This record gives sequence, C-alpha cells and structure tokens, in this order.
Amino acid sequence: MAAAAAAAAVGGPQQSQPELPAPGLALDKAATAAHLKAALSRPDNRAGAEELQALLERVLSAERPLASAAGGEEAAAAAAGGGGGPGAAEEEALEWCKCLLAGGGGYDEFCAAVRAYDPAALCGLVWTANFVAYRCRTCGISPCMSLCAECFHQGDHTGHDFNMFRSQAGGACDCGDSNVMRESGFCKRHQIKSSSNIPCVPKDLLMMSEFVLPRFIFCLIQYLRDGYNEPAADVSSEKDLNKVLQLLEPQISFLEDLTKMGGAMRSVLTQVLTNQQNYKDLTSGPGENACAKKSHEKYLIALKSSGLTYPEDKLVYGIQEPSAGTSTLAVQGFAGATGTLGQVDSSDEEDQDGSQGLGKRKRVKLSSGTKDQSIMDVLKHKSFLEELLFWTIKYEFPQKMVTFLLNMLPDQEYKVAFTKTFVQHYAFIMKTLKKSHESDTMSNRIVHISVQLFSNEELARQVTEECQLLDIMVTVLLYMMESCLIKSELQDEENSLHVVVNCGEALLKNNTYWPLVSDFINILSHQSVAKRFLEDHGLLVTWMNFVSFFQGMNLNKRELNEHVEFESQTYYAAFAAELEACAQPMWGLLSHCKIRETQEYTRNVVRYCLEALQDWFDAINFVDEPAPNQVTFHLPLHRYYAMFLSKAVKCQELDLDSVLPDQEMLMKLMIHPLQIQASLAEIHSNMWVRNGLQIKGQAMTYVQSHFCNSMIDPDIYLLQVCASRLDPDYFISSVFERFKVVDLLTMASQHQNTVLDAEHERSMLEGALTFLVILLSLRLHLGMSDDEILRAEMVAQLCMNDRTHSSLLDLIPENPNPKSGIIPGSYSFESVLSAVADFKAPVFEPGGSMQQGMYTPKAEVWDQEFDPVMVILRTVYRRDVQSAMDRYTAFLKQSGKFPGNPWPPYKKRTSLHPSYKGLMRLLHCKTLHIVLFTLLYKILMDHQNLSEHVLCMVLYLIELGLENSTEDESDEETSVGGPERCHDSWFPGSNLVSNMRHFINYVRVRVPETAPEVKRDSPASTSSDNLGSLQSSRRPKVLQRENSGTAQVFSLVAERRKKFQEIINRSNSEANQVVRPKTSSKWSAPGSAPQLTTAILEIKESILSLLIKLHHKLSGKQNSYYPPWLDDIEILIQPEIPKYSHGDGITAVERILLKAALQSRMNKRIIEEICRKVTPPVPPKKITAAEKKTLDKEERRQKARERQQKLLAEFASRQKSFMETAMDVDSPENDIPMEITTAEPQVSEAVYDCVICGQSGPSSEDRPTGLVVLLQASSVLGQCRDNVEPKKLPITEEEQIYPWDTCAAVHDVRLSLLQRYFKDSSCLLAVSIGWEGGVYVQTCGHTLHIDCHKSYMESLRNDQVLQGFSVDKGEFTCPLCRQFANSVLPCYPGSNVENNLWQRPSNKSMQDLIKEVEELQGRPGAFPSETNLSKEMESVMKDIKNTTQKKYRDYSKTPGSPDNDFLFMYSVARTNLELELIHRGGNLCSGGASTAGKRSCLNQLFHVLALHMRLYSIDSEYNPWKKLTQLVEDMNSQLGNEEQQPEVPILYHDVTSLLLIQILMMPQPLHKEHFTCIVKVLFTLLYTQALAALSVKCSEEDRSAWKHMGALKKNTCDAEKSYEVLLSFIINELSKGKLYHEEGTQECVMISPIAWSPESMEKYLQDFCLPFLRITSLLQHHLFGEDLPSCQEEEEFSVLASCLGLLPTFYQTEHPFISASCLEWPVPPFDIITQWCFEIKSFTERHAEQGKALLIQESRWKLPHLLQLPENYNTIFQYYHRKTCSVCTKVPKDPAVCLVCGTFVCLKGLCCKQQSYCECVLHSQNCGAGTGIFLLINASVIIIIRGHRFCLWGSVYLDAHGEEDRDLRRGKPLYICKERYKVLEQQWISHTFDHINKRWGPHYNGL
Repeated sequence: MAAAAAAAAVGGPQQSQPELPAPGLALDKAATAAHLKAALSRPDNRAGAEELQALLERVLSAERPLASAAGGEEAAAAAAGGGGGPGAAEEEALEWCKCLLAGGGGYDEFCAAVRAYDPAALCGLVWTANFVAYRCRTCGISPCMSLCAECFHQGDHTGHDFNMFRSQAGGACDCGDSNVMRESGFCKRHQIKSSSNIPCVPKDLLMMSEFVLPRFIFCLIQYLRDGYNEPAADVSSEKDLNKVLQLLEPQISFLEDLTKMGGAMRSVLTQVLTNQQNYKDLTSGPGENACAKKSHEKYLIALKSSGLTYPEDKLVYGIQEPSAGTSTLAVQGFAGATGTLGQVDSSDEEDQDGSQGLGKRKRVKLSSGTKDQSIMDVLKHKSFLEELLFWTIKYEFPQKMVTFLLNMLPDQEYKVAFTKTFVQHYAFIMKTLKKSHESDTMSNRIVHISVQLFSNEELARQVTEECQLLDIMVTVLLYMMESCLIKSELQDEENSLHVVVNCGEALLKNNTYWPLVSDFINILSHQSVAKRFLEDHGLLVTWMNFVSFFQGMNLNKRELNEHVEFESQTYYAAFAAELEACAQPMWGLLSHCKIRETQEYTRNVVRYCLEALQDWFDAINFVDEPAPNQVTFHLPLHRYYAMFLSKAVKCQELDLDSVLPDQEMLMKLMIHPLQIQASLAEIHSNMWVRNGLQIKGQAMTYVQSHFCNSMIDPDIYLLQVCASRLDPDYFISSVFERFKVVDLLTMASQHQNTVLDAEHERSMLEGALTFLVILLSLRLHLGMSDDEILRAEMVAQLCMNDRTHSSLLDLIPENPNPKSGIIPGSYSFESVLSAVADFKAPVFEPGGSMQQGMYTPKAEVWDQEFDPVMVILRTVYRRDVQSAMDRYTAFLKQSGKFPGNPWPPYKKRTSLHPSYKGLMRLLHCKTLHIVLFTLLYKILMDHQNLSEHVLCMVLYLIELGLENSTEDESDEETSVGGPERCHDSWFPGSNLVSNMRHFINYVRVRVPETAPEVKRDSPASTSSDNLGSLQSSRRPKVLQRENSGTAQVFSLVAERRKKFQEIINRSNSEANQVVRPKTSSKWSAPGSAPQLTTAILEIKESILSLLIKLHHKLSGKQNSYYPPWLDDIEILIQPEIPKYSHGDGITAVERILLKAALQSRMNKRIIEEICRKVTPPVPPKKITAAEKKTLDKEERRQKARERQQKLLAEFASRQKSFMETAMDVDSPENDIPMEITTAEPQVSEAVYDCVICGQSGPSSEDRPTGLVVLLQASSVLGQCRDNVEPKKLPITEEEQIYPWDTCAAVHDVRLSLLQRYFKDSSCLLAVSIGWEGGVYVQTCGHTLHIDCHKSYMESLRNDQVLQGFSVDKGEFTCPLCRQFANSVLPCYPGSNVENNLWQRPSNKSMQDLIKEVEELQGRPGAFPSETNLSKEMESVMKDIKNTTQKKYRDYSKTPGSPDNDFLFMYSVARTNLELELIHRGGNLCSGGASTAGKRSCLNQLFHVLALHMRLYSIDSEYNPWKKLTQLVEDMNSQLGNEEQQPEVPILYHDVTSLLLIQILMMPQPLHKEHFTCIVKVLFTLLYTQALAALSVKCSEEDRSAWKHMGALKKNTCDAEKSYEVLLSFIINELSKGKLYHEEGTQECVMISPIAWSPESMEKYLQDFCLPFLRITSLLQHHLFGEDLPSCQEEEEFSVLASCLGLLPTFYQTEHPFISASCLEWPVPPFDIITQWCFEIKSFTERHAEQGKALLIQESRWKLPHLLQLPENYNTIFQYYHRKTCSVCTKVPKDPAVCLVCGTFVCLKGLCCKQQSYCECVLHSQNCGAGTGIFLLINASVIIIIRGHRFCLWGSVYLDAHGEEDRDLRRGKPLYICKERYKVLEQQWISHTFDHINKRWGPHYNGL
C-alpha cells in the first residue's frame, strides 16, 4: 500500500511540487527522518509521501556527479572526468538513506532490530574464489553441494565421505537447503525450521525502506546507464568501466549490507526488485530532465546489441535471415558493414578475432533457419531486477554485484524471479562472454551464479517448463560454436560439405564455452529435465547437429617428406572439447536411461544419431575407402551411438537388431574407428614421427584414464557390434588391410609391401593381431557387470605398478561426468580394493626417501586374474606393459610356479551377452584360419619380421577359437575322405576345430622374380638342389604346371571388395553406376618394383602339425612333444590343470594341443599320429652374409640387455656392500666402528687414504691430509628445555610459546648478569657460548690430501653442470660417498690415539702433577713455523668462524677483543661434545665406542683448536688454575677496588668450560695423568658448587639443622669426604654474607617443597655433577681412545667416576655409594672453601638476589624436541590459514609456522621482507642459525631451509590411506604420522638434512 502511494506521488507532475526550503536540508537529518516517518504512518499519508519523494529527488540526484558534470556534452568525457570531487556528495546521500531507513533512530539499532526478525533457516553465506569450503558426498543430494567451514564443523559428518576444497569460482553455503542436501547434515544453527517462532515484523519498522529503496536502486541503475559506453575500437573502455565501478563501491556495499540484515529486509528488497509497477513508473518516460534523457538513450543503445541477431548486424555475425533462396549452408566473407557507429566497431572486432591464426581457411557460418526466433530477440526489461542483471552482465560481472545478487537467494520468491531473469538473459550473457577479454574471470563469476540456481532440481524443472531453458541452452551453444567453424578436410577435401570447429580458435583454446557446458551438464543431471530433453525430437535433432560440429575435428595428416615446422598443440583443445561438450552431456543423459521403461528415449537418441551419421557420410562424400594417411581421433557421433546401444542392451533389454542399421551402414560405421586403431599402431611404429611429438600425445590421451571410456572403449565396442553383424571374412580382411600388412601374409619367404616400409612391418603385424585379440576378448560392454568391470580395471592398474589410493581413484575410468553424483561404485570401490589388493603401510627406505601407503595385488590376483589384454588396453606408456610382465615374472619365480620368462597368461573371459554371440564367428572364418596358418608356417620357417609377440598373439587367437567353438563334431567320422576332397580351397569348413587338422599340400604364391622359390633355368623336376636355400627341413617342390591340389593365391583385398560390392548391390540397385573407378589403383604396386611371378610351394602341413613342430623348435629338442593323455587318461576328464596356466610358449602350445584333443576325437588321433612319425634331424643351416645381417637384431639386443643387467646387478651389489661399510647415514646406532688407524699397536703413525689420488700415507707438515667435514651453525642445543614433555604447537589464541625457559635463553641471561657486575674478560672465561649458532663439525670419515682437494674444487668450479651446491662458498660433495661437505679438517701428524703416553701407570703425587700442569700452561704457545699444515689449520679456523653469524661469536663489550676468540674456540669444542651427548640420548649408559664410529672428528678438531688457543696466554695471575689449587694470603686483594669491577667468583664459573680451557691450554698431545689431575681438581670445585646450590635451595630450618649436624662430624677422620661436614661448613661460610637474608619475596620460589632426606640430597648432588662427568668421559674417550663402559642409569655416576679415575681403586661397592667419596682435595678443603666463599660473600653484600640466582645453575637439560603437533591436521589448518601475520597484520597468501619455536611467518611474503630477506629465511637465521623447519599451512608439507638452500621435505600428515596430500588438493582428513615426525626430528638433531634429502635448490632469500 505504502509503496503504491509512493509510486503515485512520483507519477504526479513533479515541477509544481512545493519545494522544501533550502534550510530544510540543513536541519538535523534525524529530525527530518523522524518527522517524515510520523507523517507517513498517518492513515492519510499523501502529503508525507510527496514530501519524502521531493527530498529523495534532491538528495539522490546530487549523487549523480557523472551526469551533472557532463551536462549536454560528450558522454565519454563524463566517464573520464567524473565531475569534481564526487566523494562528498555520495557520502552525504548514503547518510541520508541510512537516516531515512532508520526513521530518525540510530542506524545500528535499526539493523539490530531488523535482525531480530530473521526467519532464515538457510545459511546462504556467499564466498568468492580461494575460499576454503567443504563438500560432503554422504549428505549431498546435488553433487555441487558445499558448506562453509562454520556450518561444516557445527554439523556431524563423522565417518562421511567429505573433503575440503579451495573454491575455484566462488560459491554459497547450502546448509539448511533440503533441495540440495539431506537434513541430517544441517548444522546446529540451521536444523530448526525457525520461521514458526519468529514474531511478525511490525509494519512501521520497514515502512521507510519500502519508500526509500526503489529510489535508491533506480539511482544506482541510472548511474550504471551513465557510466556505460559501447566499447569503441580502443581498449580503454575497460578502464572506464572499472572507474565507474569504483565510484559505485559504497552504494553496492550498502545494498550488500542490507541483504545481511536477514529475511525481513530481504523480503522488502525482493518486493522492490521485482515490482513491475515501480519500475515502470520510475523509468518509463525519459522525463524532462536532460540527464535522465541522456541516460535513457544510453540504455536503449546498450539494449540494442543484446539480441543474438538483429537486423543491421546480420552481416557481422554472418547469420542470414531465413529467406527463400538461402541454402542452409553458406560460406561468406565479411562484408564491410555500414550503418551505425556501434555496429562498425563490432564488425571490426569480429574480423580481427577471426583472422588470427586461421591463415587461408575461410570461416563457415550456418543459417539461423533452425533457431527459435524468440531466443534471438532484443531483451525487454520489466523490473529493477532485470535491468540490474543486465548491467551486471554489461559490466562483465563485477564481484560486488554478483555477491549482492547471490546474497538475496535465501529469499524463495526472489530465487524464482532471479532464476527466470537469468535464463531470460542467458543468450546475452554468453554473447558478452565471447567478446570479453577477461573471459576466465567472467566464466568463474557466471558459474558462481548459475551453479546456485541450476543445482536445485525443482527450480531447474520449473524454468525448463516455463522459460524454455533447454531450447535456450542448446541454441546458445550452437550459436557460440558457429562463430568458429571451418570446412572439414576429412576424406574428400574438394567437395566436402561438412563443417567442424576450428580447434585453434580462442573460443576452444581458452575453453571459453566452459560455463555453458557446465550449466548444461548440471541441468541434465536432474531426471525431470533430462526426460524433457530426451522426449523433444526437435531438441535432439539440434543437439546432434551440434555434436556433428566436433565430428572429425583436428584432422591429422601424416607428413611423408619432412618434419613439420610447427607442432600445433590444438589437440588439447580438441580432446577437452569432445570430453566436456559431447561426452559429459552424453553421460548425463545415459544416467537416466537405466531401466526398461526408458527404452523410448534410447530409440530416439539412436534414431537421430544415425540420421546425423548418414548426413555426415554424405557430407564428406564417403563411399568405401577412407582417405589414406589421415586420422581424426574425434568421432562423437559414433560414440553417442555406441554408448546408447550398449545401455539399451545392458539395462533396457532392448533387442539389439531393432536399433541397428543395414549392412551397408554398418560397414561405413566401422571404417573410422578401425582407422583410429590402425593409426595407433602406426604411431607406435614411428610412422608418424615427422608430425612431431604431439601426435604421440594424441595417441596417449585417447587411451588415458580420463578419456578412455568416452573414446577408445565406445570405439572398440562399436567395432565389436559391427563385427558381430557383418560377414567375418570381410571384417578380418578389412582389419589386415587397414593395418597395411596384407602383403606380408604370404607363404613366400620374400614379398613386396606396396604400402609399408619393411622396418614397420613387424610392429604393424603385432598391432593388427593385438587389436584382434583385444576385440575378441574384451567384455567391457559385452556382458560384464559394473563390479566386474571395476575389478578388472583395478587389477590391470595394480598389475602395472603398486598404486596409492588416490592414484587408483584417478586411474580407474569412472563415468567422467562430475555432475552424475557420487562416483559410481565408490562404496564397492573400497570393497573391491580390499578384495584384490594388500595395503603396504608407508615405510622409510634406508635412503631416507619416504614411501606413501601403497596397494599391491594379492598373490591370488596374480595367479588367477592378471589379464594382459586389459593391461595393454589401458597403458598410456608401452613400458607399463613391460612393467606388468616383469612383476608377473617376479611373482611366478617367487612363488615357485615358473622359473623362466613366462608368456602373458591366457585368461578365461566372462560369458558373452547373447546379443553379441555373432562376434565369435570371427574366430571361425577361413580368412582368419588362413592368416593363422600362414603365420605359423612363416614362424616355423624363420621368415624375417616375425617376433615372439606375433607368435604369442597367434596362439592366443587359436586358443580363443578353441574356447569358443560352437559346432558339434558328431559328423567328423564321415569326413575322413582325406584332403583330396577340396583341392581348390584352403579349408573345408569354417570351424577352427576341424580346420586345425586339415592338411594343406600345395600353395600357389605370388613372389618377386628374385625370390628363392622361383626356379631359373633348370627343367621342371620334382626336387632340385640349386633352388636357393629356403630354411626348412623339406625343400619346396616347384611345379611349373598347374597342380590340381593347390590352394589358390588368397587375396584378402579382392575378397573384401567382392563382399562389399555384393552388399551394396543388395541394398541399392543404382550403386552399380557409382562404383569408383580408382578403388584398387591405390593398392597396386608402384611401377619400379620387380615383376611378380607365380610359384607353387609344397607345404604338406596342418595347423596341428605346425604346432607340434613349433613345440620342437621352441624347446630345441627333437620329438619334444608327447601327448600327455597317453600317460594319464585323467587329463581329458578334468582339463583344468594348474600346471598349464603359467608358463612360456611351450606351455601355451601344450595347452592348445590338449584343448584341441579334448574338442574332438579326430584331432586327438591326428596328434598321436603326427607324434609317431619321428622327424628326421634338421640339417644345420647355411647362412648367407645378407641373412646374417638381418639375423634377429632382437637376439643381439636381448644379449646386450642381459649383459647390461648382469653388469648393473654386479655394480649394485658392490655399491651395496660399500654403502653398508661406509655410509650408514641414518642409523648411527648400529654402525660398525671402523678405526682410521690400522690395528697393530706398534705402528705409531696413522696412515690415511686419499680418496682422490688413492695413495696411502701419513699426514705430514708439507703434504697434510684432511678429513672431509661439513661445518654448520646449529641452535639445536639452545632448544633444550628442562621438562621432558615437548611444547605443543599453539592452535588457539590463548596458547603461546615463550622462549625464556630454553637452554639458550637461560645461558644468555646468565652471561649478561655476570657482565653487569664483573670484569668482562673474566666473564668470558666463566661460561660457554654456542648454545645458539654454535658450530657443529661432522665428517663422513673419508680423507684426502689437501692439495688434491684444491684441484678437485678447481675442477668443480669449471664444471658447467648445474650443481645443487655453491662451489664458491667452498661447498662440495665427498668424491667417494657423495656426502655434502664444505671444508677440510687437517689431520695432525703423529699417532691418531696417544696410546704410548697413557699406558704407563703414573705414580707421581697429586701436588707434582698440579705443578706440572701449571708449568705446561705457562709455556708460551709459539705458532709452528710456516708450513702447509699450519696454513691449513689457520684457514680451517677461519672457515669455522665464518660458519656462524657475527652475533653468535661476539659477546664481549669491547669489540674484537681476543677474549672473544678465546671463548668462541673452546665453545666450539663444547658444542660438539654436547651434541654428541645428545645423539647418544643424553647419557652415556649405552657406552661402547663413539656412536659416530670412525666418523668422529673431535680429535682432529681438538688439535686445531688447541693450536689456536695456545696463542692466547692467560696472565698467570688470572689463570683460574691458581685459584683452584693454591691458597691466597690476602683475600681482600682479590676483590679489586671500587673503580675496577671484580673478577667472576670461582663458584660462579661453569666447570665444564674450565675443563676445556685447561685442556686446550696444554701442549698437545696431552698426558693422561695430567688430564686426570685436571679432572680431579675441577671435581672439587663442582662438588662445592653443588653443595652451595643445595644450601640456597633449602629452608632456614633445614640449614640450621645441617649446620649443626655437620659441625659434630667435622673432626672425624675423613671429614673432607663427607658431604654433611662440607655442607655445614659452606652454610657457615656463606651465612656471613647476606646470601640467605632478604628472602621475604623470594622464599616461596627458592624453597623446594620436598623434605630433604639424605637419599634425596645424594641424588641432587649426583644429578648436579653428572653433566660434567659425561662431557669429561666423552672427551677422555676421544683424546685417548678408551671405550666407554656401559651401565644402568642408576649407576652411571659411579661408573663414570671410576672410569675418569676419581674413585680410589680400593673403593668397596657394598655400602651405598656416596658421591663425596670421589673428592680428592689438592689443598686443605676448609681453607680453599673459605677462600671461594669469601668472593661470593663480598658480592652478595651488595647484590643478594643476583648472587643467589647465579649460584643455582640449571644443569639438567632434557633432550631437544620439535613442537608436538596435534593429531588432526584440520585443527592446525583452521587456526592458521586465516590468522593474520603479526608483522604486516595481513592474512598471508602462503602462511607457514616454524616447528622449532612456533613462530607464524609469511612464506615468500614481500610484506615482511627486510633488507632483501624474506621472512622465512630471516627466521631460519634467527631461530636456527640458518636451519629452519617450516610447516606450510596451505600445502601440509614441510620445507627445510639450510643456509642458502632449501628443500621440500615432505609431509608428516597422511590421510587414512597413508598418502600425503600436498597442496591439500584432495582435501581429505589428514592425521599425524608419528614415525615420519620422529624421522624429521632425528634429522634435525643429528644435523643430517644435507645428507639425506637430495633435492636442494637455492632460495635466493625469497622464501
């Protein structure tokens, strides 16, 4: 009502309206709105309505700056200019609209109020491309169903068949729509049909909207009209359109927001958009307003071009009006169009478009006589919705508009209206699409809309009935293809009337027709729509017309002279077009012809299909011979016919003969499919090699899994149908003629082939026979059930190779129509798969390459179901057939069934459907028998060009014939008249069983005069010696006179001609005049050939006798065949003997003879007879030179192959043994320790082998040898934490990982704390660095001379081959084992293990040793003289330094201080020892030699480090050794005065660091006794530290108790070895300072909750000391070569202590072990402890807190781990793929997460690039010192960055079938594979990424 009033107000005369005073506008908007709302809600609201209209008129007209700026000028200027600063006016207008809608209230409150009335039970969320959505096949009714992530996760889909996918074109969520999905799948929000309990919308809430929105939308439309200009010749118009759209962005967004307010607002919008009265009133008159006029004119111009054809444009599109004289086909050039401007442009455009790449071919246009005129007319618009869609199309579907139109779809009324509008504009959409430059984007947007409309069956049916949807679609498709037709050159080039699409056109090349075809397939998937299509004869005719455009497209002509210059790739377009535009609609239709009731539909299709085929044959002028040397793979009409025939017989019980045409038509039908089969053989025989690679591509695509069941399968089926109905002799002769091997089928030893080169003969003959075998044994359409087909397909694929689940799904040809719903048999797929295959779980190969979960055929499948015929049919590459045979051979060997090289097994077939029984007549026709006989004879006689494959196929055909013999042989006894009865002919009857025993005496052959069969000058005689040796036992008799018992020369060709003629005469009497004169000329020999003469051969063989002789020949023994039934009569009763099922040719012959004997008693008798006649031995052959040359190249090849195999096997075994000894990269645990030194103890010098020059010798000063090493910076140690459980990867906002509890962080804090309070140089000796960015050195154990290495590097530098590493950075691979390396570590001359030095037991006292150590350290370390060795030592030190970044080396406050280098060097030793400890699992319980066996390089590394450390002498004052072993007189002098910072108290020193400093400061080689001495001294310090830390950890009461307890024991004999005494003393000393005070705040933290018992204290002390003991033991092991003892974890401390010599030898193990018993004090303990505590006391007086923190050292680090990942990948994906990056706050295109620390990074993101480094590379340097492990969120794969290289590691998430899903293409649920993750972690910890992963590439800092 209100809307109507408003409309009336608008209709009134607008000028006379009382204008609002100008200040009215300035009034508060809200007040005005409120006032208007009140006025309108009165019963009589005329005045209010008028007032509102006036206001809107003013407000909204200001919103059209484009028009106002233009005034009366050119519209083009307007579009470009945009009229000064339009932004403000638009904003203002939008504000007004919002205010008015809200009626004076706040807009946000208004939105909330409207939302409350949302009854929508549908989700309807609209998304654009790249959005992640879900599809559940279990819940979907339509295959296009999709859900947004939220609805999917809120619904219950457990156990369903769903997958996640990235939307290609955009889509909308179907949750809540029961037309598209089952209700069980709805999510919680959309389950309740909520409309019932939503209150009714109050009238006044939306009243204002009903008034305001029509004006707003009209204003938008006027805007769109204004902005549009017909595209002129230049391209700038696109930019203009985009400009207009940018200006309109806020308006369209406003509308989009309105749609999101819910159902109430949507229904108002629907009213506005579909109300025809509103539209009429607002747009009918152009009005007096100039702008309005102008925009209306533009609208009319734009409309004019919307029809498919309009009068002036007919020349442009070449579509003629149907008029009297028009032929339906006209070829016409482009006429220059005259007329309006717009028209000339479009003609230009069309012209350019057409001339591209077409060369001289003319385009062909069809007349539009057949088309429905209404579809072609100009559009007429009746509502806003219609015009909005029109402009959406004109502007090429702007994303915002599309989203707005789709957001409205949940409104049912709108949905119907919009669908009808869409259909009405369908032709116009396609016309626009064809011209568009951005056809890809536009296609996606169109499909985005159409898939929402047409997936709904109810809607599709309604539109089909009411709007002629099918007619429109078919017409539009036809119209679209007509623009790119060319004349067909198939068959008769000059006179052909057939037209085909030109595959080189953009339309086909760019797949522009895709949206149309996609929609068409979509609607055909609805039964009701498909039925209408199949019932409508007119539509079927039009459709067949459309399909015939593709019939014979992309014709290939064989190049005979030179190679083609340019290989066209049009075949992609051709195959895609046939599959999408022809095959998929065909499958869609077929899916509705499944039951008997649908017979009529099939009859219709078949009828019109045959008519179209008949027209096609007429158009191409086809008589009986295909044109030579051309082939097209595209025969969609044949395939439609075949597939509907197959359906008719299989599902609809139709009588086949009732839908077959006459014989002549069948003969024509078989020609082209047969031509394709022959061409396949030619292509594989390299006869088409001059056409380039693309022809092979076509042959492969034709049989490839996605195409085969729409191409080769129907072709073969059609040939089977033809064969079953045509004369068998005719069919067989046609086959051999097509394959060009007729001339080869002669008994003569020489022949002439007029149409084929000799080198191609053999493979073409193999091709012909193989084709016959496939034709006769394939049952795909001849009686197999769907499950049997699935099983056969699966077995064939699995036999070629083990397959993953997804590749099997991909390889099994399913019905290719994606819209046909669930893959047929997806349920049976799993059951069949489990029946035929075993699952091999994903495992690791030793090389580290990861396997996927694979399926492999079960043994019984190999035994009974392996079908070579199916394999041959389905292989794209010939090598797959070989692969299947190899696997079969391996199976037979392994299971002991057959040891040799087996032949393909003969497999029993499913029985034939009765309709096709005629097919077996092929096996029982004379022509085939003659061919088989001839070939057997030729093979026996060793004629050239025959192969084992030919024999195999011949035997296969004989066996097929025996299996399928029909006739009874009851009459066999009567025909014993012998061979005399039938002189003239070859065989008496047509049954193979009886023909097998028929003897053929003489054969007359045509041979070249040069042939050995022709006798020269000797007189006629019966046997003559000089007859040229025919390699056979009996020489042929050449009889010049006619012999009555001679079989005539058999001419296949002539027979075929005769048959064809008969049939034609029968079918039409006039055909006599039409026979082409030139038919046989093609086959006559070229003139230059030598004359043929006739000769007569004496044969005297039957097929049976030939078979038996063949058996002798194959086995190489005389009389090798002995009929088995003579021994065992049982055989004839149960013939199925497993013995015969697998084997080679001999087995096959035996099997055939047995079957022949079984079939007839006569054959049995003849076989026995033949076997009784003993054959005389064959004389050895004399071979002439020429023959020797041709003597089976194959044999030579075979031998070469065998030799090669042998060599390879030998090489492999050598390599294997080498790998076993040298290269056990992965599993260091089970390595055999191989010492570099030789075993004899008396040899003192180590001998090294150089792997480059191969010489052995010691390393010397002048010619040093070095170890091949890889230096890499590592932060693995820094990732240790103090808890065993690894951290979890964060998957919610709450979970975050903070790095402050890592080892690296703790050490950093400690060092900076020390540096705050103590002297810098002293701090740098008190700790180790290298927890982050430490240098790890590893070696493969191979050595080389350093000079050899330099020349090796030089050669690598000059090598042009692209290597995976950078030689300039010093990288190379070990010349022997190819392990990656980047430096050489010089070996120190002398013994590798200082054995002679430590074997002497030492009896020096502790004091003496301490003095010696001090002296040795005091000696200055002069650098050795300038030798080669010292140079190398220096250079390797430089390499070590450069391995890590500067920030990981420089910790000193004074840059470049020598203390830095000093610290760095001993820390390198520390890093390597600590890492080895981690590789051993964190403790030394396993003992044994070094895990790395011979691959440890610590010894050499120590020499290099020691040599450099000796250059820095520590002042003897500052040497910590003094503080450890001497008492100082004046303690205060140590503290340093106020200005100068004190040194670090000795109790704050890291004892392990002290150990390394002491050892490396000693001259090398070190004496064992000195080593032990140093360890003993340091242990006392360590123990004191442990007690001090313990004292700080316990409570005040505990302390006083211990203090008291220890004081009592102080004077006992071994007080210094009792921890109670020492502890009480320490507490006493430390309590003098303020260490234990001020605990108010900290108390709770420090005190450990446990009550300290002696046991727990002992354990604490041992745990504190263990890390030091472990490192020390490792060091001792490397320096002195002692083995480490193995032990239990409990006793590790005592075992290591005694191993290090800390435990006195007389120590008894009875009473519990006490760690204090290891102490051996160099000076009185209480004095030295006092001294040590004094340093701390004076520090804690000032800084008690810090003092305490420094005492408690956390020394018990657990092993490093990568982050723990969740079980299901989806949890990671959902959290991270939408997460914003913390640096650039955008959602990254390629998000990644670091698996070491959990940082979220943008891969390749330019947004986060810093100084040319992308974020991942930067992070890998900061987090892992150059090693990064990232999980790519969108791909589920892990990428490793190592320095300047990177590699894809693989995925640790696998699906239920053990497969990776890289890039989440399949979108199946993925689960963590713990084994893989463990391997990844292992490679990270052991630093072996470089060795195990092979595919590295440079990342150029771009990741």
